[in-house]
Amino acid sequence: MNKIYETPKAALEGILFNGMTIMSGGFGLSGNPESLIPEIRAAGVTGLTVISNNAGADGFGLWMLLETRQIDKMISSYVGENKLFEQQYLSGELELELTPQGTLAERIRAGGAGIPAFYTATGVGTVVAEGKHTEKFEGKEYIRETWLRSDLSIIKAWRADHSGNLQYRKTARNFNPNMATAGKITVAEVEEVVPDGTFDPDHVHTPGIYVDRIVRSTINEKRIEKLTVRARK
Repeated sequence: MNKIYETPKAALEGILFNGMTIMSGGFGLSGNPESLIPEIRAAGVTGLTVISNNAGADGFGLWMLLETRQIDKMISSYVGENKLFEQQYLSGELELELTPQGTLAERIRAGGAGIPAFYTATGVGTVVAEGKHTEKFEGKEYIRETWLRSDLSIIKAWRADHSGNLQYRKTARNFNPNMATAGKITVAEVEEVVPDGTFDPDHVHTPGIYVDRIVRSTINEKRIEKLTVRARK
């Protein structure tokens, strides 16, 4: 089975539809599927629910889908650096399910592992717990959280072989590995495609069984979201 596609557009062909749920990898601007997102924008699909730690930054990443009003709902843990995200939420244009970051990661992991729900103490006594089932274990209260799964997971990796085995580089190994397991279809954009057998099995971060399509990335900007430097003497 050939998993390699020539272009990001081709890699998404026949997958996209209105009202779908998409998981999009990345943490800040590290590990964003920056070549696939513009093709979702160009396809014009609407009514999207997007699961991602954040929604990019001005002019970059998922911000592109917010600008065109293609996203109806975000399930995220961080909003602060994206003014458009903030504006759309406060104006009521965008539905937001704000989720603590560790809980978000575990909900995605649970989705990939086939675990429908789990309990966590994070958020007890806050708005996070509103409307959710709670239960006590050993005298302590916990919230029941449910798994997250998607119609499509778009992820960014460093290298892939032809079987779809993936390696990530440094901070890009954030939400991407878990999201790769939780999508009905997973499309990975990668900086390099290498022959099968290149990877030591112990160095495979995402096994190829979770990856349906692979494409060489066309955008690898590696932007710095917030530059912090030490003052010169």
